[in-house]
Amino acid sequence: MAVKRMDNVGIVVEDLGGAIDFFRELGLELEGRTTIDGEWAGRVTGLEDQRVEIAMMRTPDGNSRIELSRFFSPPVVADHRNAPVNALGYLRVMFAVDDIDETFEKLHARGGHLVGEMVEYNDAYRLCYIRGPEGVLIGLAQELNR
Repeated sequence: MAVKRMDNVGIVVEDLGGAIDFFRELGLELEGRTTIDGEWAGRVTGLEDQRVEIAMMRTPDGNSRIELSRFFSPPVVADHRNAPVNALGYLRVMFAVDDIDETFEKLHARGGHLVGEMVEYNDAYRLCYIRGPEGVLIGLAQELNR
């Protein structure tokens, strides 16, 4: 038995609409939005009386997804949004982009800011980390065609 694919990465947020707008600006498409609750949901996650609104965001190629979740109950128990990039656990999601400067400007207008600097790696990539609304950490990578 082998893994067929990675289906999605889950990110918990407080402002679901703002997170959707941020990832739309990046170029992801809203695939669907719904509220999930009921006994079956709690059996999967281990959270009793779970009620959560989710939005599934899909990359333009259709191969990758981010599941944004806003919990109504139970209440959120931890906040990792301001954790540094060397913190244990979820770190970031990296996106390949055509134009890193243009992408950054669009995300900056939506509240994103550079974590460090935009750098070049081995004449092959330009890279940066951005914190968006909700403190979500993403990476951008532009392949350099030299």
